[in-house]
Amino acid sequence: MKLDGRVIAITGGARGLGYAVALRLGQQGARLALMDISAEVLDEAVSKLARQGIEAQGVVVDVADEVSVVQAFADIAERQGPISGCVNNAGITDDALMVKAKEGQVEARMSLASWQRVIDINLTGVFLCGREAATQMIEAGHEGVIVNISSISKAGNPGQSNYAAAKAGVHALTVTWASELARYGIRTGTVAPGFVDTEMTASMRPDMLERIASRVPLKRLGEPDNIAQSVAFVMENDYFSGRIIECDGGLRL
Repeated sequence: MKLDGRVIAITGGARGLGYAVALRLGQQGARLALMDISAEVLDEAVSKLARQGIEAQGVVVDVADEVSVVQAFADIAERQGPISGCVNNAGITDDALMVKAKEGQVEARMSLASWQRVIDINLTGVFLCGREAATQMIEAGHEGVIVNISSISKAGNPGQSNYAAAKAGVHALTVTWASELARYGIRTGTVAPGFVDTEMTASMRPDMLERIASRVPLKRLGEPDNIAQSVAFVMENDYFSGRIIECDGGLRL
């Protein structure tokens, strides 16, 4: 799908990986609908893109809330026209071991609240936004692409029961939707990043970051634009659907 002039919605699009995706797709001519929970952060991102000649509008949304998602996609259609692409990038972490014990005594457990918060945003949010995106594409009668952002943690990662389960589910949605939506001219794809140099990783201790980077065969963290390049590939390659790109520098968890 050629991106020039197409309306592309990006959740979590005002910062981090989402902003990098927005920048790359915008440079390729896409008209952007940035979706995020913070109006202030959205305004800043839209202004930064405008200074580079990229058309973008901000849409405040809580991806875990059905009413908010439905309204947000309706607002995009009214202001910019029906979307042709959706990048489901919004996500959080809330790490903890499922159970932590010492000398046979359990000292801590992952709370149900931590589990549910991550599942609500990282998995239910993808479902809700994907459903609205597909509905809009079908009713507009044009082709479209849905790209879901997973993680190499989908294979399982200690301390991330909630996150790993959600990200595995995200790719399962991609595969399912590829089969269901092909008849309408809608393709899907998953991009699974490894460790990327973002605000999230920047908050980690330097020694921990160094240890992580040393495990990567390329001996460095990825750049946000590496992930954005992968998203652009899925968007533009008309024979790619239902598959996953692991952009992780060769790392396997």
